Amino acid sequence: MKRGDRKPGPEGGRARMANGFLMEVCVDSVESAVNAERGGAGRLELCANLMEGGTTPSIGLLQVVKQCIRVPVFVMIRPRGGDFLYSDREVEVMKADVRLAKQYGADGLVFGALTEDGRVDTELCTALLAVSRPLPVTFHRAFDMVYDPLAALETLISLGFERVLTSGCDSSALEGLPLIKRLTEQAKGRIVVVPGGGITERNLQRILEGSGASEFHCSARSASDSGMKFRNPSVTMGGYLSASEYSIKVADVAKVRTLNAIAKNIL
Repeated sequence: MKRGDRKPGPEGGRARMANGFLMEVCVDSVESAVNAERGGAGRLELCANLMEGGTTPSIGLLQVVKQCIRVPVFVMIRPRGGDFLYSDREVEVMKADVRLAKQYGADGLVFGALTEDGRVDTELCTALLAVSRPLPVTFHRAFDMVYDPLAALETLISLGFERVLTSGCDSSALEGLPLIKRLTEQAKGRIVVVPGGGITERNLQRILEGSGASEFHCSARSASDSGMKFRNPSVTMGGYLSASEYSIKVADVAKVRTLNAIAKNIL
């Protein structure tokens, strides 16, 4: 059923610390990457298909982003949307994507995999980590789907992940704040627990102060209207619940700056 060149940026992406806090912005376009850096992001998570929670970006996107910005870029390795239980062929795709991301300048990698009973897939993660080194690796929000998050955290530490991204196994980082705090305390600096999921200027201060985290993850996006003058309202490129082709979401420089300023003002 399943199985399973380039050196990293400063301290695995610890650049532009905002008074002790590092802001990672997830982006899926060159425009968003440029805006995030302009707004003060210390690191980017580069994805495709953010509406599906992020999938592996194209090598073309990675190449152009690396040409345009200087902050570290961590590349998502996720062959499809949906769950995190992968087939043998999907594993081969993930390994190939890791090699290509390293070849084309990734500063770090982001992936995760689970077993059918909701535990970290140690065999697959070990194999992917071996291909990924020497780059730092974040275990993504597959963590929020695990059966036992406290045990899963210890597994990630033993495997050697540098970071884990989590909403506290809840619908948002704010809702999952109690667990994020508990995970941060349990980690004791052995792994960086990064809150992410629904972080905005309205809740960032509460999340940072309540979690004890030193980094946070956000998208800080706004919708912009398409430049298309001719529009066919009868056709959509995705499913019935897909977003309009004439509304494009990109990282908002002002939102990123606001979040950065809030983090700087937290003592």
